[in-house]
Amino acid sequence: MFLNVTQTISPLPGHNLKMIRKPLHEIDFSMLDLVPVREGHTVAEALGNMLSTARHVEQLGFTRYWLAEHHNMPGIASSATSVLVGQVAGGTRTIRVGSGGVMLPNRAPLTVAEDFGTLAELFPGRIDLGLGRAPGTDPVTANALRRDHMESVEDFPRDVEQLQRLLDMPKPGQQLVATPGAGTRVPIWLLGSSLFSAQLAAQRGLPYAFASHFAPAYLMRAIEVYRRGFRPSAQCEKPRVMIGVPLIAAPTDAEAQYLASSIFQRVLSILRGRRGQLPPPREGFLGSLTPGERAGIAEFLACAVIGSPATVRQGLQTLADETGCDEMIFTCDIYEPQWRLRALAIAADVKAG
Repeated sequence: MFLNVTQTISPLPGHNLKMIRKPLHEIDFSMLDLVPVREGHTVAEALGNMLSTARHVEQLGFTRYWLAEHHNMPGIASSATSVLVGQVAGGTRTIRVGSGGVMLPNRAPLTVAEDFGTLAELFPGRIDLGLGRAPGTDPVTANALRRDHMESVEDFPRDVEQLQRLLDMPKPGQQLVATPGAGTRVPIWLLGSSLFSAQLAAQRGLPYAFASHFAPAYLMRAIEVYRRGFRPSAQCEKPRVMIGVPLIAAPTDAEAQYLASSIFQRVLSILRGRRGQLPPPREGFLGSLTPGERAGIAEFLACAVIGSPATVRQGLQTLADETGCDEMIFTCDIYEPQWRLRALAIAADVKAG
């Protein structure tokens, strides 16, 4: 396996927070789809692959299917997140569907409440609202989205609080009511890659998802901060932790390494300041890189699990043991759609034991 998760996410010095470690069959598996656009293929094909993947993981017993908001990126087709949530929910029957996440600085809380309140009325009991505080794009695009609005550190907590009020039952005399939205109580998750959202999720008693699929450096520290500071709420009586896991599974380690070269190429492009479409795999790609480039990819994908079923089982169990997570949400950016579906089926088989 290219990445050694046992070294990457080992507990911090002095880490002594008691965790309940679970076997894989007790951990929820979910899917985070960035709707990757492949080189030589179209956005329409990417959207079709999204729906077929959602139906596939629903049959596999996955808990939820989330779409990630990104903008001005030629290789990602999930910018209109709430639209895609509706498309996936309408094309499936039981799986929970939501945002992973809506980037709240780009949106007014009222419009988010109306969008997701509408989805909740259309698909009762199946909609999640994951919220992030990053723009999900570059500064130029962020400026175009925000129309010169300057975000302050106080804005995100205030907007989260307002969203909770708008999705709750209206109070007597409440002047601002989301219609649809009010009374739907769409479950809110906070997403993050640092300690800020971990602290806020703990304070507000919300479930917490850490973006370890691309920014794993603070994973263990954020989980500890969240669990130590958690205050029970009407939505959550106890902490609930989800971790992002890049997954590349195949019948053999060698094939998985080959398929993973697509995401290795994409990550290297990101590190170089370029963002393109998902490239096809390349034999011997890692061997063509400098040690520094390989180290940069390894740091970015430090929580990736890449390999055969046995390797995947070991890697996922290591992540579960180290983090005590309640749920894993997979990114699975494999160039050929059929091999992506196969990888997710391997994960489901591993979970089933």
